[in-house]
Amino acid sequence: MSHALFPLSSPAIHAEQQMPAFVRARMDEHYVERIEKLLGGEHLHEWQAMPARAVMLAGNDYLNIAGETVLLAAQARVLQGGGAMLMSSVFLQEGSRQHRLEQKFADYLGSEACVLAQSGWAANVGLLQSLAGPGIPVYLDMQAHASLWEGVQSAQAVPVAFLHNDGAHLQRQLDKHGPGIIVVDALYSTNGSVAPLLEMVEISERSGSMLIVDESHSLGTHGPQGAGLVAELGLAGRVHFRTASLAKAFAGRAGLITCSARFKGYFLSASRPAIFSSCLLEHELAWFDAALDFIRAADGRRAALRRHSVQLRQGLAELGYNVSDGTEQIIALEAGAEPDTLILRKALERHGIYGAVFCAPATPKNRSLVRLTLNAGLREDECARVLAACAAIRDETGMARWPSTRRLRKLALV
Repeated sequence: MSHALFPLSSPAIHAEQQMPAFVRARMDEHYVERIEKLLGGEHLHEWQAMPARAVMLAGNDYLNIAGETVLLAAQARVLQGGGAMLMSSVFLQEGSRQHRLEQKFADYLGSEACVLAQSGWAANVGLLQSLAGPGIPVYLDMQAHASLWEGVQSAQAVPVAFLHNDGAHLQRQLDKHGPGIIVVDALYSTNGSVAPLLEMVEISERSGSMLIVDESHSLGTHGPQGAGLVAELGLAGRVHFRTASLAKAFAGRAGLITCSARFKGYFLSASRPAIFSSCLLEHELAWFDAALDFIRAADGRRAALRRHSVQLRQGLAELGYNVSDGTEQIIALEAGAEPDTLILRKALERHGIYGAVFCAPATPKNRSLVRLTLNAGLREDECARVLAACAAIRDETGMARWPSTRRLRKLALV
C-alpha cells in the first residue's frame, strides 16, 4: 500500500533506501508488524470514498461555523487587501492586530492577558518549556494531550502520571514527589470525560503547586458565552494558566494561553515556539476576531450540541455500548484491539457513518476506538441514522466481546 506512491526504483528515494538499520527497523515495525501482519495490509486511518449522504463525525468544528458566510467574508476582505509583514511574535509591537485580538480573548476569558500561538501544540509545549525545568515534577493526567507530555520532555522536567480524573492518586503522587505543576484537560479528547476541576484546584492550592488546564475541547462549547469550563465553575482566578487549541470550536489554526501581562512579556522571550516561529497571518487573525463575536452569541448552537450529545449517548447506552467514560460531545466506541477497531470502522462506513480512529500512541495499546465527534449542525435524521447503524453492526463487530463491554458488565455487578 505505502510503496505504490513511491516505487522503489524512484531516484527520489534513493537516499532513503540507504537509511541506517535502526531507522529501517522502526519503519518495519509500522509497515510489516502492524499494517501487514496485524491488520492484513489495511490501514486504520484510510477512509473509503464518502457517499453523498454520509454522516461525517470525524471533524472538530463543534459549533458548525467553518462555512459561515460572515466569517468567510471577514477573512476574504483581509486576503484581498494584500499580504502583511511576517515576523516572530516576540517582535510584534504593542497595538498590532495580534496584540489587540489577544486582549479581546483575555477579556472574554476573564484574564489579564492572553498569548496567541501557532497551534494548541505550540501553546502547550511553549508554556511548559517556559515554566518547568530539570528536576521539576509535572503531574499529568494519564489522558492529558500528547502536547502536554511533549512540553514536559522539552523542559527536561520529571513527568509524573496519575490515574485519569483520580484526585486521590494525584495526592499520593504529590506526597511522594513534592509540589510542582499539575496538568489536566478540562474535557478529554478521547472519550468526552470532564475533569473534576474544583478538586484539581483544591489539590493544587493545598500542595503549593501550579495548575494548567487545557480547554481545547470545552472552549466555545461550554461555559458563559462559550468561555469554557473554568469560567463556568468560577475558577478563572484560581487556575494559573488555561490553554486551548483554536482548531476545534473556533475552526481555525492557532492556540492560546491565558496569563498575566508580566508573564506574557517573559513568555515571548523564553518560549521557543514564540521565538522561533512566525506570528499568525492577518487573515487568520481576522477569522478569529469574527469567530469570537459569533461564538459568544451562539447559545443556540451550544444547546443543540448538548441535545445531540445526550440523545446519542443515551441511545448508544441502550444498545449496549459502553459510553460511560464520558458525558460530552466526544463519544468513544472502544473496540480494543486494532483489528477489531478496523472491523468497526469499516462496518460504520458501510452504513455511511464516518468517525475517527484513535489507536496507539493516542490511546494505550489494545484500547483503540472509533471516536464520534458531534457538532451542532447534526439533523435529527442523521442522529437516528447513527443509532440505527450502531444497532445493525453489533453482532458483526463482536461488540458483546469488546473489553469495554466486559468492563460495563463488571460495573453493573458492583
